Amino acid sequence: MSTLVEASLIAADSALRTLFAPHRASRSTPVATTLEAVPGELSASDQALSGALMRVNHVGEICAQALYTSQALAARLGPGSAQEREQLARHLEAAGQEETDHLAWCKQRLDELGARPSLLNPLWYAGAFGIGLLAGRLGKKVSLGFVIETERQVEAHLDSHLDLLPAQDHASRAVVQQMKADEIRHADEAQAAGGMDLPTPVKRLMLGSAKVMTTIAHRV
Repeated sequence: MSTLVEASLIAADSALRTLFAPHRASRSTPVATTLEAVPGELSASDQALSGALMRVNHVGEICAQALYTSQALAARLGPGSAQEREQLARHLEAAGQEETDHLAWCKQRLDELGARPSLLNPLWYAGAFGIGLLAGRLGKKVSLGFVIETERQVEAHLDSHLDLLPAQDHASRAVVQQMKADEIRHADEAQAAGGMDLPTPVKRLMLGSAKVMTTIAHRV
C-alpha cells in the first residue's frame, strides 16, 4: 500500500510541476550557428505559423514528461529483480530529463513568439500518463519498444516541422533540430537496451492518436 501511495504522490507531483511550474533546462537553448543564420524579422503570418508549430511541439514535450514519468513508475512496480527495475526506471528518467530541456526550450520560444501553450495541456498529460502506465506494465521489452516507436514518430514529426517553419525563423529551427537529434538518440538507446519492435496495428494506432493531438493543438 505504501508503495502505491508513494507512486501516486510522485505522479501528482510530476503532473503539477509539468503543467504549472516554470521549467529550467540543464542545457543552453540551441542557437543557429551557420553564417546564414542572421536573425530576421518575421512577418505576422510567419510569426503566427511558428507559434502554432512550437505550441504543437510544446504539447509533445508535455506528453513526453507524462510518458517517461509513468513508465518509470511502472518499471519500479513491475516484475524482475529490484536491480533490473531500478535500472530500467533510471534509463527512462534520464531520457525524461532531456525532454525537460525540450519543454523549457519550447516554452521559451512560445514566449518569444507571443504565442500561448495549448489550453488542453492537462488533458494531453493525463492521456499520455495513462498510455505510458499501460505500456510500462506490459514489461521491459514492450515499454522500451513503446519508447522506440514514439521517438521514431516524433523524429518524423519534427522533420515535417523543419519543412514548415519559416526559413528565417532560425531560433525555432535550431531548437527543433536539437530536439530531433535527442529523439533519435533516445530511440537508439531504447533499442540497445532491449526494446522490441511493436506490432504494426499498434504503431498505426499511435500514429493516429498523435495526428489527432497535433491537429487540435495547432489551434487550441
